[in-house]
Amino acid sequence: VQRDFKIAYRNRGELANPLLFYIIVMTLFAFGVGPDPAQLREVAPGIIWVAALLATLLALNGLFRSDFEDGSLEQLIMSAQPIPILLLGKVLVHWSVTGLPLLLITPLLAMLMHLDGPALGVLLLSLLVGTPTLSLVGSVGGALTVGVHRGSLLLAL
Repeated sequence: VQRDFKIAYRNRGELANPLLFYIIVMTLFAFGVGPDPAQLREVAPGIIWVAALLATLLALNGLFRSDFEDGSLEQLIMSAQPIPILLLGKVLVHWSVTGLPLLLITPLLAMLMHLDGPALGVLLLSLLVGTPTLSLVGSVGGALTVGVHRGSLLLAL
């Protein structure tokens, strides 16, 4: 886990892409839908979820890519540590550097979408449960496409 955090810190520019994408999508939708608060409030949860899903997909391609390219993925598999624990650690790091920032910035973006307190609470709770699930499910796709050229295109399917 510590190694993955170090790798993530070294590639922090790459990790900013999903967060910036999320912010841009939310801002564009807020301006595109119009100034009607009721209409924004109605479509906000769906827009937030789609933006979170797409932002998570942006980062999933790199989940195993660096380990695959430098051969450390093979070393992890051959190590004495249980593979599910190692993979769970990688997914936890992935979520904490991609999903957690999305979760933390959502209240500010929800104000842009005129979401009130109870709706925001439900949305944050669903994102708290859903974004780690997206990372877990997406890690399977990331593992399957790690050796494929332009595997991120397949991952989106």
